[in-house]
Amino acid sequence: MTKTLADIHQVTATMPPRNIIYGHPGAGKTTLAARFPDPVFMQTEDGTPGGLKLASFGALEDLGAMRDAIAALGNEPHGYRTVVLDSVDALEPLVWAAVCREHGWASIEAPGYGRGFVEADATWRDLLTGFDWLRRTRGMIVVLIAHSTIETINDPRAPTYTSYQLRVHRRARGILQDWADVIGFLATDVVVKNEDAGFGKKRVRADGGAMRYLHFEARPAFTAKNRYALPAKMPVPIDFDFASKLAPLLPSAAPGEAIPIRAAGGQS
Repeated sequence: MTKTLADIHQVTATMPPRNIIYGHPGAGKTTLAARFPDPVFMQTEDGTPGGLKLASFGALEDLGAMRDAIAALGNEPHGYRTVVLDSVDALEPLVWAAVCREHGWASIEAPGYGRGFVEADATWRDLLTGFDWLRRTRGMIVVLIAHSTIETINDPRAPTYTSYQLRVHRRARGILQDWADVIGFLATDVVVKNEDAGFGKKRVRADGGAMRYLHFEARPAFTAKNRYALPAKMPVPIDFDFASKLAPLLPSAAPGEAIPIRAAGGQS
């Protein structure tokens, strides 16, 4: 269809946000995700904190089970408003296993020259399309939980340094980071203190403190991102209240009418 100047109109973000929350093990990522409105969890690992009760599909042990869970949320009536994947890095081996079965490979590295990881791109995008389908037709917030890893960054503007990154293969990381509206790095602030070690010597000690922060703006030390007017960082106490702290800063949408899909097939 031919476009003309009459087709220009005002647009703004109205869809619920697609979020990635990552940090080191035990940082409180699952507990934070449980504070989002009416969450249901897709668990690819057994990492539920003690004392925390979650609505969950149980352990999803292969990619077919993950697709079935997405289809159920899209096709069946329910009152869940947030879908949480816990975790992305535990899902990655399931993606690789599915790709290897499809091609008859012994491992994702078997074809050589990184071809296995390239072939996995389409599977990652298919899964994200499924989450987008829930977001679009059911008005669901999407939260993907991931662990962090420390990697060396070769930035041509600065000497080599290390940074916290998502703990997945770099190709999958790029796809996930491009897709997300919000990438929040969850961690305590690090304060470096110089202490007297005796005999005229000093020692350096890092103190993280007790308060956790969700960082929304990237720094050399970590990846972060947001497409909204979020602060650089936000305190996240154990009783974090999504409704008063984050909800006013994010778009939301009323659930729409689902479009049926195949239970274990691709999403439209």
